[in-house]
Amino acid sequence: MYKLLLADDEGIVIESLKFIIDKEFPGLCEVHEAKTGRRVIELADEVRPDISLMDIRMPGINGIDAMKEIRRTNPNIVFVVISAYDKFDYAKQALNLGVIDYVNKPFDKAQIVAVLKKAMAEVDRSREQRSRELEIKEKLDSIVPIVENGLIQDLLSHEHFKENIEEYKKLLGIEEEYGLMLAVVGGDREPGGYMRGAVPASVKTQKNYETVLLVISDNFKCITGSVMGNKIPVLIPCAKSTITPEEYEKIVDSAKKAQEELTEALGLDFRIGIGPVKPMDEMADSYAEALSVLATTKHTVAESIDLPEGCEYDTDYPQKTEKELFDAISQGDIRKSAEQANLFFDWMVKSSGGEMSDICLKVLEFVLWAERLAYGNGGHVYHFLSRSEYLPEINHMKSYEELRLWFLSHIDRAVNMVSAANLAKTEDVAEKAKKYIDQHFREDISLDDLSGMYDISPFYFSKVFKTQTGVTFTDYITGVRVARARELLEGTNKSMKEICSEVGYSDPNYFSRIFKKNTGVTPTEYKEGKR
Repeated sequence: MYKLLLADDEGIVIESLKFIIDKEFPGLCEVHEAKTGRRVIELADEVRPDISLMDIRMPGINGIDAMKEIRRTNPNIVFVVISAYDKFDYAKQALNLGVIDYVNKPFDKAQIVAVLKKAMAEVDRSREQRSRELEIKEKLDSIVPIVENGLIQDLLSHEHFKENIEEYKKLLGIEEEYGLMLAVVGGDREPGGYMRGAVPASVKTQKNYETVLLVISDNFKCITGSVMGNKIPVLIPCAKSTITPEEYEKIVDSAKKAQEELTEALGLDFRIGIGPVKPMDEMADSYAEALSVLATTKHTVAESIDLPEGCEYDTDYPQKTEKELFDAISQGDIRKSAEQANLFFDWMVKSSGGEMSDICLKVLEFVLWAERLAYGNGGHVYHFLSRSEYLPEINHMKSYEELRLWFLSHIDRAVNMVSAANLAKTEDVAEKAKKYIDQHFREDISLDDLSGMYDISPFYFSKVFKTQTGVTFTDYITGVRVARARELLEGTNKSMKEICSEVGYSDPNYFSRIFKKNTGVTPTEYKEGKR
């Protein structure tokens, strides 16, 4: 169905057009008519026509001005000009208004039919485009929450990659480089501000998540994560590393309003912690502070500025270099960690006043902390006695450069430990291990041997292998050996003892038990065809 608006001050023209439309497009058009420019504009506002056949010269407001006004409120309308005035200036103005055709009076039926078909095709194209846009929007609306939650999860994870964050930001249209986190926590509030009943609060919040999203989005321009226990992380992007007191006060006021609305809507007590503004890749720290301020204060809306101040540093202490050093270590970034370690060592030499003992203590502190990060990253075996030489080695050093080399070598070792563990997570370790087993299954291969190839603990290697293959290390090597044994039993006349030895077993009885466990028959029965 198409809505048509016929605009002409001559009744005979309108009747002729209606006759042609009824005959050539029966049942397809809802026709409206107007004889003055003012009535055309009013009718266009009322019925929102798809197509208008418009005379340029009408009483009162002329056709050109009427089209301008209608186009302002109905940008998708299709205009066809019908006029006895074949003047270039009129035609030019009409074309500038998006008129698809210009028909001179007197016209015949064929002209009107052709121009209406052309106009209808344009309406159909516009409708189809709008339909596609709505379909895309609908799909995006269903995907956006997933993307937003992915961004939140990556930001709160200490294992995120910068390129992933940038991709999320691009998809969500986030241009800001900074942000702050809110921690929205629900439950039953106890005296002192503590929240109890995390499990029922989590269930109720999850069931009413759409309401929660609506309340939060009404009060903040933000990205909201999924329910995590009885907590909801919320990211507020910020354009700068600091915000004005007025901007901060607005966030606090919005948090108070959101807290009240959530409490009323869900029948739960809610508290909201506000973290500090930080670079986007440090949102985990902002969120941690938002949670911390809730734990250490009684306020319904608690701000990170309420936290006790941390320790103060000398004015020239390179806090940024220290942070970047340990960030690089945590990420397994060998180049950057060496660069920042050198910068920090240079500062120590410059600031020590000739006292090497102070540098020795700081070097030892940093190395021990770097190793803690490395072991904490997973995959490596900690040996209590592995550091017994650290103090004697440092105490015997006579020069800054000697101490620098010791410092850099141990930082490098810690970073390589992190890198090896990260590699085990991301690289296809299992495929390499499987290839090694396929080539060496006749030998006595242990879990210790293979994990040693990657400098990670046997337990960690076993976990990675099972995750990547779906089977345990023992089951895989057994499967390879049994498969080879079956080939030898089917295709050779070798004795059981020879086959047993060739597939990596020294005890024929043990080999027979393993074979039967995996095939359902003994090697002898298999050779005899009882399979």
